[in-house]
Amino acid sequence: MSAVLPQGFEALEPYVGHWAAESIAVRAELRGTSNIAERTAFYDVAAPLAVSALDYLDTRAMAHFDASDKRLMELMLSFAHVSIAIEIQREDEEAHALARNSMRITFEPSGRVFD
Repeated sequence: MSAVLPQGFEALEPYVGHWAAESIAVRAELRGTSNIAERTAFYDVAAPLAVSALDYLDTRAMAHFDASDKRLMELMLSFAHVSIAIEIQREDEEAHALARNSMRITFEPSGRVFD
């Protein structure tokens, strides 16, 4: 049985169930529907690990990611969404989420199309 996340990133395990999303559409939805406490809790744990997580992921070809590598990548992609809310939007995040939640993502760079 493989680990939930690669060794060294166990602190992120409580966030896998919520934040490890497979698509940009789901990550955007999670950002928009989460509250400040949920975003801050994830951010506070992920921020100190972000550089080492990206360094770790850079050592592997995406085609060879195992399930734990994939979850770590998904968490880091969600972290990018959350960091914008925390670092840039701050108290205006809730107002921006209203407009963002009405925009529907129908296509992402991977070529995946959403119905």
